[in-house]
Amino acid sequence: MPRINGNEIRPGNVLEHNGGLWVAVKVDHVKPGKGGAFAQVELRNLRNGSKLNERFRSADKVERVRLEQRDQQFLYENDGMLVFMDADTFEQIELPAEILGERRPFLKDGMTIEVEFYENEALNASLPQKVTCTVEETEPVVKGQTAANSFKPAVLDNGVRIMVPPFIAQGEEIVVNTETMEYAERA
Repeated sequence: MPRINGNEIRPGNVLEHNGGLWVAVKVDHVKPGKGGAFAQVELRNLRNGSKLNERFRSADKVERVRLEQRDQQFLYENDGMLVFMDADTFEQIELPAEILGERRPFLKDGMTIEVEFYENEALNASLPQKVTCTVEETEPVVKGQTAANSFKPAVLDNGVRIMVPPFIAQGEEIVVNTETMEYAERA
């Protein structure tokens, strides 16, 4: 594994630190008036989700870990565990449903997602950036309502509530950005 200096840590980097695997969530470079510069790094443990704040000086060396990304197909949910299958090897893995957090409702049967592995241990999963959903209920379209920033509430087929533009009607298919949980475009 490559060793990097403490001032080279960037958000999203996965580090081996204190015997665990941590992802850098937030990095602030601080240059105090007295003493040397350092990076104040907020870390999240990939195995148990705990958080940690650490200071790394430029002279400090840390192990940067590369995760292997594999596409997995979602099969079903069983007792709070999501079951995925590798399309090439047909191997099945289980991940806790909490790994997707509030984006869990966007996971549909047969959907292909990206799972990150470290030495054959599944650590993280991410949905596609854009998912197509159907609007189950929303207010009716009002003619002449063309204000640039007006949005109305809508409930999607997966039960998630989001804000949509006034021209979107009930039963329409829309594309939702899973990172921001916002309306992106018509499908």
